[in-house]
Amino acid sequence: MALSAQQIPRWFNSFKLNSLITAVQLRNHFQRQTLLHRLSAQPQVSSDNCFLQWGFKTYRTSSKWNNSSQFTKSSGQEINSAQSTMLPSMNEQSQKIPDFDSELFLEDLDDVPPLSPLQPISEQDAVRIIADPPLPPDSFTLRDYVDHSETLQKLVLLGVDLSKIEKHPEAANLLLRLDFEKDINQVLLFLKDLGLEDSQLGAFLTKNYAIFSEDLENLKTRVAYLQSKNFSKSDITQMVRKAPFLLSFSVERLDNRLGFFQKELELNVKKTRDLVVRLPRLLTGSLEPVKENMKVYRLELGFKRNEIQHMITKIPKMLTANKRKLTETFDFVHNVMNIPHHIIVRFPQVFNARLFKVKERHLFLAYLGRAQYDPAKANYISLDKLVSVPDEIFCEEIAKASVQVFEKFLKTL
Repeated sequence: MALSAQQIPRWFNSFKLNSLITAVQLRNHFQRQTLLHRLSAQPQVSSDNCFLQWGFKTYRTSSKWNNSSQFTKSSGQEINSAQSTMLPSMNEQSQKIPDFDSELFLEDLDDVPPLSPLQPISEQDAVRIIADPPLPPDSFTLRDYVDHSETLQKLVLLGVDLSKIEKHPEAANLLLRLDFEKDINQVLLFLKDLGLEDSQLGAFLTKNYAIFSEDLENLKTRVAYLQSKNFSKSDITQMVRKAPFLLSFSVERLDNRLGFFQKELELNVKKTRDLVVRLPRLLTGSLEPVKENMKVYRLELGFKRNEIQHMITKIPKMLTANKRKLTETFDFVHNVMNIPHHIIVRFPQVFNARLFKVKERHLFLAYLGRAQYDPAKANYISLDKLVSVPDEIFCEEIAKASVQVFEKFLKTL
């Protein structure tokens, strides 16, 4: 039987009142409010071009229900009339609701959504709420995020210096997005299998934090390549420790670098391998200083190719040394101390020494009359001892003078 246009509002008011009563009963029984889709009963009322569809919904205490008692008194007769003549009463509908004490129904409530944040709660419930600390706003330092990030906390325990990493915003953002168990732990296990000690991980990761963005299989492939070139496990461990970015370079680049040094320096395979093990940053740094220094040794300083090979295999740092320091050291040793090329080749560590110390000791020996660097003559003093021993041994064994006399001489310079 169709509802008239005047009867629909009166029926709808009756429906809201009865639904409210039913919802309150449910809330008192379970002490929680939920959307009971499974219990929905959906009678429909049709009128020419429209229909009214409804089901059980959660009704919460709000201001729109504050005047429900007045509404009930003023409209009681109209509601009863509408229920009795037009639709089945809510009493009849409630008879169809299943027994709420049944075990099946209680199991269904496990999937009930949580309470609304707008739902009023008691004071006792309020004090039990433990809120997570808020994340800091945009910050220029990772220190503000350490308390909120398990990943950062564990990296700090490993010895990673976050103050250096945060200078690179892209690196800081990378660490904040990483999950320690999924993204970092596997890399740490790989590095430990490679031979790095726990005490070395912090310094390594501080320099090469980008290793966390590398694919683990690519890292293993690069290690396998070095092993195929007869680098031992201890060699690879030493190289990775001294040059943390080594594993971030592709196999093609590593192969090109090894080929360059073998060809440019005319070294055999074994000497090339020993060279990069002692100075692995040759594989990761720029090649321009190397090319420039090779020209300096040949064209400006006058060393022969075989002499250059001998010096760099003994002191690999000569390949990357500062050009100005090289030329100034050679000029003083060769032109002031009158030491020929073949003796300098025997003691290339003079290029590693600080020039002011070489000058001070030579001038002191010249003052004492003991500046004699020719191995064919008496009282010969080698370049090695001149630059490598501490002041006490230099004064006692080489200069044959006291440290006080040496210090007094230095004040006159």
